[in-house]
Amino acid sequence: MLTTEAAPPPRAGYPPGPSGWFFSGPLFQFRRDPLAFLSRAARDHGDIVHFRIATQHFYFLNDPELIKDVLVTHHERYMKGRALQLMKPVLGEGLLTSEGETHRRQRRLAQPAFQKQRLSAYGPAMMACAADAASRWRSGETYDIGREMTRLTLRIAGKTLFGAEVESEAQAIADALNTLMLNFATQRFVPFASLLEKLPLPRMQRGRRAIALLDKTVLNLINERRRDPADRGDLLSMLLRARDDEGDGAGMSDKQLRDEVLTIFLAGHETTANALTWTWYLLSQNPTAEAELHAELARVLNGRAPTAEDVPRLRYTEMVFAEALRLYPPAWAIGRLALEDHRLHGFALRKGDVVLVSPYVTQRDARFFSEPEKFDPLRWTPEAREARHPFAFYPFGGGPRRCIGEGFAWMEGVLLIATLAQHWKLRLDAAQKVEPMPVITLRPKFGMRMKAEEAR
Repeated sequence: MLTTEAAPPPRAGYPPGPSGWFFSGPLFQFRRDPLAFLSRAARDHGDIVHFRIATQHFYFLNDPELIKDVLVTHHERYMKGRALQLMKPVLGEGLLTSEGETHRRQRRLAQPAFQKQRLSAYGPAMMACAADAASRWRSGETYDIGREMTRLTLRIAGKTLFGAEVESEAQAIADALNTLMLNFATQRFVPFASLLEKLPLPRMQRGRRAIALLDKTVLNLINERRRDPADRGDLLSMLLRARDDEGDGAGMSDKQLRDEVLTIFLAGHETTANALTWTWYLLSQNPTAEAELHAELARVLNGRAPTAEDVPRLRYTEMVFAEALRLYPPAWAIGRLALEDHRLHGFALRKGDVVLVSPYVTQRDARFFSEPEKFDPLRWTPEAREARHPFAFYPFGGGPRRCIGEGFAWMEGVLLIATLAQHWKLRLDAAQKVEPMPVITLRPKFGMRMKAEEAR
């Protein structure tokens, strides 16, 4: 495996990588199809690839040990990359975007809400929302499952994390998030992107309206809770009461509270909604796996609704979700900005260089997953997991920046799949074009229209 060394050397040569002029070079290729560009770079140039976009040097890594080195072992050498920095106008200094001591403090304050013993308390609300969603579908009707999953996970995030019902606002929130995602997709490689946000361009104005709507939604949640500060056992109650016992003993300011609530609210539904959308698509294309899923639900649940206590017993359901996360990880790429000069497998990284890793590429590498394009939940038996490097599969990142809501997402994914699959099978619309769209998360570019059929 590859290694890093501490000494900062002079710049002397680069790893192999793609080159070319504007219309054939990395900038154009990356903007046109990031997933194809990174997949081709790893295939053609190996586990450490260098390319430039304007004056910015990028190092793309596809070796699990070196990915671990960057995300875990020497994480202090890096900060979050430019992509998430562009989200600061939306998320402020929330967990996704903050750095250093600010991030460590905020994570300490939020962590108790995601501890294992707290997660089961969220189960009943998850199940109630999922059962309600299942009751609204009609046999033979076609739905955009991406929209359905977004509406469902938004509602769950509102109820479990903030004790609020946001169903009536779900579509407006989803539309605002879509606007911001599309803005991000067009800005991520535009020089002086932060300056564009201040111009009266139509796209920027739509973005500002979207941020204002999200702010209003979140501030309403916070203000309502301040009027009734009773502890409801949810995340917002914990954040309002939290004190940093390891630091200055203080709680969160109004600004910090706004940033964390908005970050967790948006991240807590967007990634799971995308993962579930891809799950239904993959099941529709793999009838053997779908049949095994339904057999497990009949065997374990015997017709009753699942509960949080059933999650450890729904092993195949969890394997289905894991395999969907392997093929279509919501966080399809992770960027880090070097904070200091150092060596990376013998190559000289300079302060300001970008290190890029991609769960999408690594998790489709035939060295780690045989027949990598094939949907096969049996890859996730305990024995198969044990035989692989931990960073052959990292949909939730790694190290101190590993997703704080990972346990929440696993439980939610398993319970929602189980609940909806008890009632429905979904069939892809014959006219539906399926193509991933890599913005901040990995979304279906053209939606995901599917017909509901009653499960028998």
